[in-house]
Parts: sequence; C-alpha cells; structure tokens
Amino acid sequence: MKTVRPYSPAIEEQMQRYYQSLNEKERRRYAAIEAVKLGYGGISYIHRVLGCLRGSIRLRIAELSDPAAMSEAGQRAPGGGRKSAFETIECLDAAFLGVVQNRAR
Repeated sequence: MKTVRPYSPAIEEQMQRYYQSLNEKERRRYAAIEAVKLGYGGISYIHRVLGCLRGSIRLRIAELSDPAAMSEAGQRAPGGGRKSAFETIECLDAAFLGVVQNRAR
C-alpha cells in the first residue's frame, strides 16, 4: 500500500517546525486547516505528519465554522489546574520558613 504524500518531505519538515512553534490551541487549529485543505484523507495525512490526534483534528474542523469557538482566547478554563501546595496543606508556609531559617544559621 502506497502512502499518499500531498506535500514534499521538505514542506512536511517546515510544517513540523512551524507546528512545534505554536501553542496548544494554535496547533490544533493549524492541523484542522491543513486537513480541510487536503480534503479526503487529509485528517489521516496530517495525523501522520504532525503527530496530533485524529479526534483533535476533527473537533477543530467542526469549530472552524463556529465564530464563537474561534474567538476564544484561552486554552483552558479559568481556575483549572492543580492548586498550590501552600493552598491545600495547612501551615505549610510556616513549616517551610522554619526549615529555611534553621538551614540558614
């Protein structure tokens, strides 16, 4: 079975370098736009070239026609992510300062 290559190896390399320079959201959008440009088989080809998930490409293709989704600025919802240990462990800051003061003497 022959692998279809709409772009030359040199162009694929440029695409990969550019893809790596983007943030997470921009990467998915770029992959979706490239896949749409290629038409049939574009998702699989871009998946192979850029290494991104087919599901992510499909999701972004659906969002390309949604102005609200395209105007979203952030990558993640506000307040997401792991909380600081100082927020979750009671008296950690005092214990930390005690250790640092003992070491500094």
